[in-house]
Order: sequence, then C-alpha cells, then structure tokens
Amino acid sequence: MPPTSRVRATASLLYTPRKTDRRARRMAREQFTTAREQARNASRPLARRTSPGIDPDLRATYPPAGRPGPASARGGNLKLPAHRMTTAVAAGAYPFLAEGGLGAQGIYVGHDVHAEGAFVFDPFALYGKLDGFTNPNMLIAGIIGMGKSALAKSLAVRAVAFGYRIYVPCDPKGEWSVVARELGGQTIALGPGLPGRLNPLDAPARPGGVSEEDWRTEVRKRRLLLLGSLAKTVLRRELHPMEHTALDVALDQVVSHAEASGTAPLLGQVAHVLGSSELLDASPGEVPGRLGHAAEDLAHALRRLVHGDLAGLFDAPSTVAFDPSAPMLSIDLSRLGGAGDDTALVLAMTCASAWMESALADPEAGRRWVIYDEAWRVMRHTALLERMQSQWKLSRGLGIANMMVIHRLSDLLAAGDEGSRGRALAEGLLTDCSTRIIYRQEADQLRSAATLLGLTSVEAQAVSALTKGRGLWKVAGRSFITQHLLHPRERELFDTDTRMSS
Repeated sequence: MPPTSRVRATASLLYTPRKTDRRARRMAREQFTTAREQARNASRPLARRTSPGIDPDLRATYPPAGRPGPASARGGNLKLPAHRMTTAVAAGAYPFLAEGGLGAQGIYVGHDVHAEGAFVFDPFALYGKLDGFTNPNMLIAGIIGMGKSALAKSLAVRAVAFGYRIYVPCDPKGEWSVVARELGGQTIALGPGLPGRLNPLDAPARPGGVSEEDWRTEVRKRRLLLLGSLAKTVLRRELHPMEHTALDVALDQVVSHAEASGTAPLLGQVAHVLGSSELLDASPGEVPGRLGHAAEDLAHALRRLVHGDLAGLFDAPSTVAFDPSAPMLSIDLSRLGGAGDDTALVLAMTCASAWMESALADPEAGRRWVIYDEAWRVMRHTALLERMQSQWKLSRGLGIANMMVIHRLSDLLAAGDEGSRGRALAEGLLTDCSTRIIYRQEADQLRSAATLLGLTSVEAQAVSALTKGRGLWKVAGRSFITQHLLHPRERELFDTDTRMSS
C-alpha cells in the first residue's frame, strides 16, 4: 500500500480513547505489534523473510538459495547422519573423481594416482569378468626413458610367480637375457660367431587328441606360411600364383626325402630344389620351364638365409631343444640388424617365432605371455605383421597374452599408406588389444595418439605431462593413471642406463 495509507493504518491502531481500560490498551498494543511485523515483512525482499511465524504459503516462495542467517544451513553447523554406499554407487553419485579399480586379483603394478590405492592387473583374471574386455593382448607405448621397458619386464617377472610362462621371440637389444637367467629360464643367442642354431622347419610335438594325418596337414601349412613370409620379406612384394605352387612342390619333395632319411627338412634343401631341375620332375602337369622360371626369384630370396648374412643360423639342425617347463625363453638377436636395414632382424624374428610355435600351439601348455619388444622395427614388413595378427587372433584359444612394445603410436602408421595392407594389419593389432598403456608422448604425437586410441581432451593433456614410471592405462574403455613401482632388485636388473651413468 502507499506510504500515506500505511501511516494512517498504524496511527489508527495506536489511538485509544482516554477512558479505555488497561486490558483494551494491551490488546491495542498487541494488534499494533502484529501489524508492524506484517508491514516490515511486506516491505523486505523474499530472501530476507526470516520470521518463524511466516505463513507456509509465503515460505514456499523462498528462492533456491535458501534463507539467510543462522537458519540457512551454510554456517557450518549442519550435521547429517552417516551414510554407507558401495564404490559402484559412489561412482554414479560422484563421477569423474576416481575409478573403482580392477579388483584385488592380479599382478601388483603400483599405485593408482587418483584412487590412492594399489593397482593390480591380470589379463587372464579379467577376461570374462570385465565388460568390454574381449582379449588378453596389450600395447605399451612411450618415448625413450619413461619406463615402458621396465614395466614390460616387471610384469613378466611377477607373472612367473603366478605360474605363467614368458616367451620373448625377438630381443633386438639383448636386455631380456639377464632377466631370463635370473628366473632360471633359457636364452638362445643368435648371430655371427655364436654357436646357436635354430631350424624353423622343425615339426612341433603333436598335441594330444589330434590324429597323425591332421597334424601332418597342420605342420605342412605352417611350413608353407613360413616359407612364404620369408620370401615376401626379402622380395618386398606379394608372391605370384606360380611361386606359391613352386613352394608347395619344393617343400613336399624335401619333406619326403627327409622323412626317408629320418631327419628334419632344412631351408637350404628347399632353396636347392627351387634352383634345380628336380622341381620340374616333381611337378607333373606343369609346362616345362614355366615352374622353374617362377622359382628363380624364390631360390635367390631363400639363398640369403643359406649363403648370405644369415648363413648358418637357420640352415642347420637346431642346437638347442625347446624346454616347455622353463619359466622363460628369450631369443637374443642383438648381433643382427644394423641401424640401416632391419631385413635381417625381421627374417630372424620370423624364423625364431616359427620355431617357438611348437610351444605356443599347444593349448594344454598353460597360460603364457609372448612379448614383442621394440616392435616398431618390424612395422614396415607386412609378412611378419600377418604372422603376428594370426597369433593375436588365436590368443584366447591358445591361452596367450601378447604384449607389443613401441615408442610412439605413429609407429603403427609407418606400416604403410592409408588403405594399404600393412596399415590395416597394424591398426588391426591395436584393435585386438583390450589393454593400452600410454607413457608420455611428445607434443607432436598427441594428435595421432588421441585419434588412434580415442583419448579425450583431458586424457591427451594428462599424457603430455606424465612423469617417469607413470602411465595412462586404458583397460576396456576405463582409464587409470598408475605409478609403476619397482623393487630395488628389479631396478637393478632392468636398468638400461648403465652405460650412461658409469
């Protein structure tokens, strides 16, 4: 109401005739007091209406900020009863604070930075229990000096305590030899002047439940795949149909002679048949001269493993026998593969992995880890990528956890141009890894890393600022920042900076 009307209303309440008794005066004062409070409440903003006697309808008009003063519940005196909830419920109520973890079953890795607790991991324990965890394969990427090799070796050493066996088909720097020796495992060193010899055409032991005829067919298929991979790596192209036929005929002839003499076939024998007229005699129905001409390039390609820089390493009976009970087996190829050409290293890795398949192909041999260290060196060779993809695809059925260690995510793009066979194989290996561990990446690599791994802007920023030993773990779509912790003895074994510090 207008101010003049308010004054008149107040004055009328205060006025009492001269002969009014005390009771009437007291009632008049009470009416005045009530009217004054109502007038004050009507003149103040809604947020300042604090009288406990306010009408409930008026109280409902309070703003969301609540009442001011001591009754606002913002003075620090609010006390609520304690409430318990599971981590799953807490993650829904308070998202983006910390992950609930992967459980307590597995290999101890280190410290979960956000959850401030222990972080454990075991791909075999997670398979079938974690949504989205479809395979046990892993990828580790990080620049030099951030601790990715130490993580791979630490996981291998600790996995042995869980009954797992470790296989390293290619150790290009010889760093795994000391680890295998400490675990009581086996190391095979190959190179010029070394006594180690491997025959990649050795037939693996026949698993139980497989017939003799079926196993013979399987062994023949593996040998043909090996010969094709070696030829494609040297020739740097795909094989023609006639060349595939030449390999089939030459292998069958060599195997027939070897079985008659009770020995194992050798690569040198296959190369000799490909370069001689004996191939035509063993291939009825072929036009004379055509098959022999198609085999010329194959004979020269395999000659490198017989008379070239790899002579004697894979063209002789094996000097070592595979021990399936050994906790760890590594093949040291540090004497091969210069800085310029990795072809020799790739050929050696192809032969070594084929020889190691005698253990990997046995589904009853238990759970095993296969570690491809410095895998960036073989990304440009399609033939080896095909063999790796086959092993990635069969990992679940064979009980194998494959681990690939590279420097940058862009190494996968070096496998070929977009749309090429090599690029598709490399990206397929990444797709078949449910666990991706990313250590610090340089600023110019963040875009490719974020694209290939589907990192958020927050995760990409975190990757650029990771310190040594700290990595981003992407496990089936869940993210963790984990600080890897090493035992002093592990730090001594895994130290790759000895020459820099001594």
